[in-house]
Amino acid sequence: MLTREHAIAQYDAGQVRPDRLTQSAHRHYLQYAERMLQVYRTGIGRTRREVHRAVAAVFVDEEDCPQRRIDAFCKLLDDASTYQRDRRGRAAALRREVFHMAASKHPLVRKADRLFETQEKDVKCEIAERLGKSWAEIDGELFADVIEFHRLERFEGYTDAKALLARYNVAQVQAALFDAVSMTVWAADDFKTILRYAKLARLMHTISRTGEGQYRLRFDGPASVLRQTRRYGAAMARFLPALIACRSWRMHAVIRTRRRSFNVRLELSADDGLNSHLPRPEEFDSQVEESFAGKWGTDRRDGWLLDREGEILHRGQKVFVPDFVFRHDDGRVVLMEIVGFWTPEYIQAKMQTLRAFEDQCILLAVADPASKAMSELPVEVIRYKTALRINDVLESLTNPSVAGIGESNQS
Repeated sequence: MLTREHAIAQYDAGQVRPDRLTQSAHRHYLQYAERMLQVYRTGIGRTRREVHRAVAAVFVDEEDCPQRRIDAFCKLLDDASTYQRDRRGRAAALRREVFHMAASKHPLVRKADRLFETQEKDVKCEIAERLGKSWAEIDGELFADVIEFHRLERFEGYTDAKALLARYNVAQVQAALFDAVSMTVWAADDFKTILRYAKLARLMHTISRTGEGQYRLRFDGPASVLRQTRRYGAAMARFLPALIACRSWRMHAVIRTRRRSFNVRLELSADDGLNSHLPRPEEFDSQVEESFAGKWGTDRRDGWLLDREGEILHRGQKVFVPDFVFRHDDGRVVLMEIVGFWTPEYIQAKMQTLRAFEDQCILLAVADPASKAMSELPVEVIRYKTALRINDVLESLTNPSVAGIGESNQS
């Protein structure tokens, strides 16, 4: 991820536009990206300074490439690299030893004369002989603890040139979010994934429903909550690639500029063409869910229509997105959650969630091994072995207790 020092943006009519490489204006950057990747692929053993200079040389004849953009590319390439580091302080110890040996020989000159008789190359040869190494080896180890002289050990890289340029575009938007006052996301699909990553990023959020199947999620930003730290801003920036990987969303962020302390807006949506390095979320969390949805199909059964993750239950920061929603022709709504693979911690968290929403109409489908660990559940339970049967679900949907809850929720 980039830092503020790598951020490039334009400000126009109260809106911030992070630097972006487009196919129409920057198609030739594909060649540059491939050459940069080649610098790192063939740069094993070279110092960080050497590979950075080689990347800068790629753009020596390019007028439309500020130094900050080159530095940003180097940062992204470094993030995909592993450098050798002097973790045991050997370089510092070697410097002390070498400087101590050379101290009595000073001043050193390139060419001896009557006034200065000690030549640099002679002293280097003497030190190398005493240490049992060539001077080239000593010179390579002398400042190995300085970041510019770390040597490239491994380059994991990017899949291709397009992936590097796509990562650059996303990284510039991330850098703009470091000073966000707030972010609001409207999501129609994949909101379960969006919520999951928001929680992983520890973003404080509020949720409201704006229409059929659409929710608004508001995230408080670092400038409004923790103005003296960048930690929350980095968390919001890390959340962005997960959002970009999802479908049917738009985002509005308020950014506080640092120089003049006024607010600008950042607008983004799934239609803007940014590509995340994260994979798109799977439609189903498990094979059991996918199999059940496939068998149920898109038609109504006994008046019930199946909807995939069509509801969000939330109370403050507590959020629950059931796997399925059943909607009846008469207006009843029943939620269903499937529990298959489990751990004791997962079961404990799930039961706490169910108790928090025990006033809702929820069916719980539990695999036999997990059912033994879940006792005194506050909801209707369907037990299954390897696959969830439609008839068992329909039977529970017609259960008077379920129907009663559904009617009370509707009223």
